Amino acid sequence: MARIILHEVGLRDGLQMERAVVPTEKKELWVRELLACGVEIVQVGSFVHPEKVPQMADTDELFRRLAGRPAGGVLSGLVLNEKGLERALACGVEMVCLGASASETHSRKNTGMGSDEATTRIVKTALAAVAAGKKVQVSVQSAFGCGFEGPIPEARVLAMVRAYLEAGLRTVSLADTAGHAHPAQVERLFGELLRLDPGLELAAHFHNTYGLGMANIFAARRAGAVSIETSFAGLGGCPFTKVAAGNVATEDLVHALQRAGEREDVSLARLLALAREVETFFGRPLPGFLLRTGPIGGARP
Repeated sequence: MARIILHEVGLRDGLQMERAVVPTEKKELWVRELLACGVEIVQVGSFVHPEKVPQMADTDELFRRLAGRPAGGVLSGLVLNEKGLERALACGVEMVCLGASASETHSRKNTGMGSDEATTRIVKTALAAVAAGKKVQVSVQSAFGCGFEGPIPEARVLAMVRAYLEAGLRTVSLADTAGHAHPAQVERLFGELLRLDPGLELAAHFHNTYGLGMANIFAARRAGAVSIETSFAGLGGCPFTKVAAGNVATEDLVHALQRAGEREDVSLARLLALAREVETFFGRPLPGFLLRTGPIGGARP
């Protein structure tokens, strides 16, 4: 299997659920530490209206502060529309992430649009990002189920991916926004995507709502996913789904990979120290397992 690319989304998917606003200076330190740990991609934030998600109000400023960082790693940002892309391009985003939901209900709660309209808009915006020379990843949210609608027809997910492919967009993520996925379903659906186009660069984002996040990650990997989105300390969840819960913790995934002799280039000790700092900042226990148990055999420095 291919080397797993680590895409840290704690600064965006993790913080969007939190009421306590993290100071920009603290966010900047966390991003720099994640890059120093060896994480390839860090999602710095999303370009949404600050009244809708107050935690993301400083995303533009944060990207500007990080512009002069040491070389290494990629900074990504989530964009939902044309205005968001304008902001992203203006502040130096390196990788643009966009997505539409396969759930009509979730789509309308998240964007005010139905799935078809949102997909059309995302494709248009993604092509503008490509034209601007940015690496672009498009996603299907609620790809495995929805807290409001229940099961999502796989045909609907595949139709959205076909729309991406027809536009020439070949870095595609499937997101389990509601946490409904199970491993057999994950392997089947990712396999269907590769049958559409064997050259797809596949990413996966699983919420751990019902405890299957890590199992689903490895199922996605067996089926061909190469990039995995996780969050430090397991923080996060989508505020626009019915049952919001955290992500798989980045340090837990790295620990699992290193137990198998992989990703030994990543500093697990520093990742775990950062997760503890995040937990201390919010003043409550967070979902990451290593925060409670520590790593087997000690953490790689």
